Amino acid sequence: MAPQVHWRDAAAVTNVREAPAVPTADVYGHVPRPCVVHPELVTEYPSWDLPDELRDTLEPRFEQVEAETGWHYQYHLSTAPGTKLGGYPGWSQDPQWPDCSVCGERMAHLLTVESWEADGESRRTWTPVEDQGVRYEDTGLMLGDAGGVYLFECRSCPGRPVEVRYDCA
Repeated sequence: MAPQVHWRDAAAVTNVREAPAVPTADVYGHVPRPCVVHPELVTEYPSWDLPDELRDTLEPRFEQVEAETGWHYQYHLSTAPGTKLGGYPGWSQDPQWPDCSVCGERMAHLLTVESWEADGESRRTWTPVEDQGVRYEDTGLMLGDAGGVYLFECRSCPGRPVEVRYDCA
């Protein structure tokens, strides 16, 4: 898979394109099933990206919150799982933030597309309001070994360069 990003000026968009036709060839795991999207603004905090010193400092608080609520920092309180714009990548391996090839600065997370939207634990706190109480159905995607694709952008450089990272469980 080779994601492409094409930046456009929203004011220049006059006609919205029709949805592309569903491929007729067997594309198991490469094309998501049709679904409803419920955008929801949430606040995230770093999980695997949390600096070790800060994690050590906060660990007693994480343990207290888990004892009082049953919520684990990584699964319930840090990064929202699934496909999303912005926030933090939900790395399943060590973080791989790219640096911009133009200016050398660390790039910002733009988009995540993951194999599934949530698991049994993260669903407890990250399910959109509209989907609570509704039977969960996955997207039908399988990216790598249940992983994700992360797009990053440099917001400082002209043309907003983009880099891609893949992450597998």
